[in-house]
Amino acid sequence: MPHYGYLLRILSCGISQNITSALGQMELTSAQGHIIGYLAQRQEPACPRDVEEQFRLSHPTVSGLLSRLEKKGFIEMRPDPNDRRCKRIFLLQKGRDCNGVLFGTILASEERIVQGFSDEEKRLFADFLTRATRNMGGEVQNIFKEESKQ
Repeated sequence: MPHYGYLLRILSCGISQNITSALGQMELTSAQGHIIGYLAQRQEPACPRDVEEQFRLSHPTVSGLLSRLEKKGFIEMRPDPNDRRCKRIFLLQKGRDCNGVLFGTILASEERIVQGFSDEEKRLFADFLTRATRNMGGEVQNIFKEESKQ
C-alpha cells in the first residue's frame, strides 16, 4: 500500500493543477488564487502578517505574492488609518471575479475527488482529513465562500 503522504501529495498536485489551469487565463497561480480566496472570506481587510500566519509563509514570500497581485489589479494595499506601520489588503473587483472562478473550480475538483463515494463515505473522508490535519498541527477552516454569500 502506498504511503499516505504520497497519496495526499498526488491529490494536492491534482487540485493545484486544476486551479492553476482555471486561473491561468488571469495569469495567476494556485497560490495567488488561494490568497484571493482567503481575502474574499474575511470580514475585515487583512494585513500581510495575517496572510503569513494563515498560509505559514515567510514575510518575503507574502510580500512578493501581494506585490504581484497588486500590480495585476486584483488587490490594493492601503495604510491602516489606526496603525501606520500596517497596510491593509483590499480585494478589488478583479479579485472578487477571480474568487468566483476559484470557488467554482474548487467545487468541481471536490466533486471529482469523491465521485462514487456514498454520503457516509464523504462524511468519513472529510472527518479523516480534518483529524489528520489537526494531528499535524494544522487548523481546519473553510476559507472559500461563494461570491453571493459575501
